[in-house]
Parts: sequence; structure tokens; C-alpha cells
Amino acid sequence: MKRSRIRATGREVRGINISPLIDMVFILLIFFIVAAVFVEEPGVKVRRPVAYSTKNLDKNSILLALTAGEEVYYGGDSIGLEGVRPLVRRLLRIREMPVILQVDQNADGDALVRVIKEARLAGGTVSVATRSDL
Repeated sequence: MKRSRIRATGREVRGINISPLIDMVFILLIFFIVAAVFVEEPGVKVRRPVAYSTKNLDKNSILLALTAGEEVYYGGDSIGLEGVRPLVRRLLRIREMPVILQVDQNADGDALVRVIKEARLAGGTVSVATRSDL
């Protein structure tokens, strides 16, 4: 029987060079990390009211939460009503995206209107997140 050895320039090839494969895997990893969509959650649980009509919005959005105690949260930090306008303005300079408010069902309507007004004055398009438990 013949030996199944491959000879290249007088030497035996004992393995396959996988360096280019490893390089390609790292390049793909970097691509997927850069292309991933990161959603910044408001960091507070709110009990949202039920809606009878719903619409899905873009995943890239500014998520704000309004609690029953009239506190406004973004990314787990309380920003207060006075922090809404500068935050929305700064984020809209980076990328055009909608503002989504997650409002506790026990929150004051006046507080909701003030948060919407601040976000709109910053140039944002505001939507209110609800549940669709029908």
C-alpha cells in the first residue's frame, strides 16, 4: 500500500494552518459586536395601562419611565423632569429616534403631560408604551 503522506518541498505536512480561519472568526466577532443593537432600558418596573390598539415601534429608541411617584428614569438613573429635555436633545444629535414613555398606570396625568412637553420641546417624537392584554 502507498503511504498517504503529502510531501511539499521535501517536508511532510503534519497539519493544516488555521491562522486565517481564526483571523476570520475574530473579524466576524467584531462585525457582530459593532452591528448589534443595544436597547437602553429605563431601569424601573412600571405597571403600564392596557391599550385596545397597539403599534410596534423601532428598537432604537429613547426609553423613559415615569413612575407613580412622578419620577422620570433613564438607564436606571433618576433624571427628573428637568433632565428630560437635555437628555433627549443630546441623544437626538447622535441619531434620530423616537421617545417612548413607559408610564405607570397610577402616575399623574399632569406629570405625563409635562414629560411629553419636555421631550417634544427637545425635538422628539413621543409615544406611550402600553400593554395589550385583551
